[in-house]
Amino acid sequence: MSGPLAVVLLSGGLDSTTVAAMARRDGWRLLALTIDYNQRHRIELDHAARVAAALGAERHIVLPLDLRGFGGSALTADIAVPKSGVEPGIPVTYVPARNTIFLSVALGWAEAAGARDLFIGVNALDFSGYPDCRPEFIAAFEAMANAATKAGVEGDRFRVHTPLMTLDKAGIIGAARAAGAPLDLTWSCYDPTPEGRPCGACDSCRLRAKGFAEAGIADPAL
Repeated sequence: MSGPLAVVLLSGGLDSTTVAAMARRDGWRLLALTIDYNQRHRIELDHAARVAAALGAERHIVLPLDLRGFGGSALTADIAVPKSGVEPGIPVTYVPARNTIFLSVALGWAEAAGARDLFIGVNALDFSGYPDCRPEFIAAFEAMANAATKAGVEGDRFRVHTPLMTLDKAGIIGAARAAGAPLDLTWSCYDPTPEGRPCGACDSCRLRAKGFAEAGIADPAL
């Protein structure tokens, strides 16, 4: 496949898989980056590998970056994952500076590989209130990327693509289907059961279920 290279942050979840499928459809060659941050829901790493293969990524790097050393989140410390529903405010599943860290790593790979486009599946509508999913953050990061890199200061500018930013979950599912995303391979749950099944009650499970219900289709991963 010809076309420009793009680094796609791929967790194996619904949003990142949709973004990767959209990038592929629109002509980018995929460099898929998955961060193994020793997250509670490490099962998503296996799903990311399957998605990367299904979408024909030219390379898929799973980079170890153990954020349990920092803690500060229900995903990286011994803090219970909330199961009472999506509530206002920033929840304890927020991982401190996660998207800043992940995008910085993606930027490093992009500059080394000659890619100037980064894709991330952030969304500011049906989301858990994380500050690093907002348009203000993405604009600030893109400005930093172009001020902090050799390529950027020489005029070969980076762009951070967020095609899901203004979509609700039902809209994301519609976009995923239109792009041929392998939704059956995706994983969203923050707190899997001992049997390796989605818990059905965490914020991520609830938002996913809401999206499929509003889209009027069954979740192919269940």
